[in-house]
Amino acid sequence: MPKIASFISLGFVELDSSHALPLYRQLYEILRESILTGQLKAGTRLPSTRALSDEWSVSRNTVINAFSQLTAEGYLESRTGFGTRVTEELPEEILQVARSRIVQAKTLAAQPAVPPQLSERAEAVAKIPYSWEGALPRAFCPTLPALDAFPMGLWQKVTVASMQDLSHTNLGQLSALGYGPLREALAIYLQTARGVRCTPDQVIITNGTQQALTTTINFLLNRNAQAWMENPSYIGIRAALQGALADIVPVRVDEEGLVVDEGIEAAPDARLAFISPSHQYPLGVTMSLARRLRLLQWAAEKQSWIVEDDYDSEYRYAGYPLSALQGLDHDGRVIYIGSFSKVLYPALRIGYMVVPHSLIKPLHAVRAHADRGVSLLSQMVLERFITEGHFARHIRRMRTLYADRQQVLVEAVETHLDGLLDVVPNDAGLHLVGWLPPQVDGKLVDDQLVSNKLLKIGIDAPSLSSLSMQPLTRSGLVLGYTSVPAVEIAPAVVKMRSVLAQFV
Repeated sequence: MPKIASFISLGFVELDSSHALPLYRQLYEILRESILTGQLKAGTRLPSTRALSDEWSVSRNTVINAFSQLTAEGYLESRTGFGTRVTEELPEEILQVARSRIVQAKTLAAQPAVPPQLSERAEAVAKIPYSWEGALPRAFCPTLPALDAFPMGLWQKVTVASMQDLSHTNLGQLSALGYGPLREALAIYLQTARGVRCTPDQVIITNGTQQALTTTINFLLNRNAQAWMENPSYIGIRAALQGALADIVPVRVDEEGLVVDEGIEAAPDARLAFISPSHQYPLGVTMSLARRLRLLQWAAEKQSWIVEDDYDSEYRYAGYPLSALQGLDHDGRVIYIGSFSKVLYPALRIGYMVVPHSLIKPLHAVRAHADRGVSLLSQMVLERFITEGHFARHIRRMRTLYADRQQVLVEAVETHLDGLLDVVPNDAGLHLVGWLPPQVDGKLVDDQLVSNKLLKIGIDAPSLSSLSMQPLTRSGLVLGYTSVPAVEIAPAVVKMRSVLAQFV
């Protein structure tokens, strides 16, 4: 008499319709493990799909789909007049290995995880905290533009139009340097709006600023090579440098920007210098012309490189945007980096590099072997958005909106946080520094502790100390105002008072 599986005696768990796995996949997993562990022996005949659908209270198609998958993978066999059985062709030694692996996996899952053996580079980067992965927008997050004001309907129309332009001829391998028309549009924009001196062949499209930074660092720095970094500075630069096992030389920033002479004194032969001269992150100062020229002179004399991070220069609320440092470079020592994360939206993941002619060919090879480029459709959409004039109009609208939101933030802090936090208006950028009281009981306020407590109540205000590699003379918080609707700014500021009052 053929063996019929008794599902009650096997102790199968109940199928869960709320689980992320489809029901047929849950049934497949249960049956497969039962076969591999020997609960269902070779040759065991299974009930009909109709009987099982009744027993499990699922549709018959769910059972049929699970059986079909198991049959395709060789666990079950089915013939007319024979029924569905566990295959006879599973060698016992293979089943023994499978059983031992299942037991081992369950045992390991119940034990504390053993730290993996990582490379030196990975170990160095893994120590740097990060908080932006999959995070929901919180008040004052300094990395977000006004997502509530993004022209989604227009973007969708441009996307549909770009999809209609796709043809079989451009579905092949894309240049690792990027989509040609987008590079041309960017070159024109950067020349007219930012004073960048470039041709389209110097523009390289990347998956955001971070990839541009990492590519540049890995391309130009050997292990233990020295690199200047503004102090304080964007934490992504530190992560990329530590990942390359570079020797980071933090250089002080004052009211004129990077103190170049201090960098020269500390590391005269540094290979790279990272700066954000138009609007330094996070302090918001602008690098003076004298400092810019001194930095370019040093780079030319030492044959070193300057990486200019122009992350938010489009947003200047008084006068015209300042020209890029790259436009003053006559020796081909500046690599200019920008992104659309803060002018459009972060999830777009499109950035760019403008590199000297001497680096185009070797960088093309590096990009081709490491990363074949950015999504063609995303580049086509962005190119159309720029060339049809939508990008320039969006920036103009956002300048007005952001200037208003900054004013609301300043007024709210003055009204509700007097004596607890000082903010000074700035005529550029997407954030302000909120300065904590100079000293309390002879010590600096622990801005990282303040930041942690604020995060618990939904306020994302990174501390200056977390962005610094050397002690600062005053502690503070970075307050991004662009992503918060004006009507929500004052209530968010009021929420901060109870936390800040604990530290005064």
